[in-house]
Amino acid sequence: MMKKKDNLSGIHAFMMTAQLGSFTAAADRLCLTKSAVAKSVGRLEERLGLKLFHRSTRRLSLTPDGEFYLNRCREALDILEHAESVLTEHIEKPSGRLRIDLPAAFGRKLVLPLLLEISQRHPALSLAVTFSERFVDLIEEGIDFVVRIGELKDSSELIVRPLTTQKLVICAAPDYLQRCGVPQSLDDISHHQCILGFRSEQAVVWNLKEADGQTRRYTPPVGHEYGDGDAMLAATLAGQGLCQLPKWLIDDYLERGELVEVLAQYSGYEVPIHILWPKSSHLLPKIRYTVDCLLQEAQKGIFG
Repeated sequence: MMKKKDNLSGIHAFMMTAQLGSFTAAADRLCLTKSAVAKSVGRLEERLGLKLFHRSTRRLSLTPDGEFYLNRCREALDILEHAESVLTEHIEKPSGRLRIDLPAAFGRKLVLPLLLEISQRHPALSLAVTFSERFVDLIEEGIDFVVRIGELKDSSELIVRPLTTQKLVICAAPDYLQRCGVPQSLDDISHHQCILGFRSEQAVVWNLKEADGQTRRYTPPVGHEYGDGDAMLAATLAGQGLCQLPKWLIDDYLERGELVEVLAQYSGYEVPIHILWPKSSHLLPKIRYTVDCLLQEAQKGIFG
């Protein structure tokens, strides 16, 4: 008879393979060999008496039985996680590994210092922080919560809490404006180089706030494109062109005269920033504590 430990390892290998779509990727994540993961899943299929995957040379895909079994396994893990959280919710100090994904510039400059303070106060809390602007599937990638800037597309499977907003201004380096002139209207922008955030599937627009409080979307000419706010700031400081950036990122440079605001009549558009985490019947203490700390700091205006 197969040992229960082997059964559980087979379920773990199956769920990781289903999430990542290949034995190789699952093996890398589990720190095992591809052969070990494939054999573990094979033993599980043999024990169940059915096939969990359609196998091809390119990718694995779940069979209908595999889909059903994966959903039941997730439900079982939710029950175990709930039982663990109930047993440990009397513990005031957060502990365990906390996986967080943050926007690059905003995360490094404003959120990471707070997370470091939290981890110093609670040594039993282990941080795993990544920085990206991409869409993240929290459940598939095992991330506890994310911070995201901008309008949310589909958050039906997530809990969403507003964190703060960021105000946008258009700016440039003084030497660039000396070379190319100071734009006085939106029509003037067509004669300038513009620094944009990189988007692979859609055009980048600037969101502008007009004097009467109305907002408008303006598509600037494509000049230089960068993947995150830090790179866009560096390019603007280097005199590559006009750029729309959040005030929290450039306030110090504006005060020192390293950047100059232009087209101020269109400044002040506010972009929402949210915290998101998966829906569950019980929020783990480590997540609840950290999210509460960030929301409390937001109320103090620390995020600008």
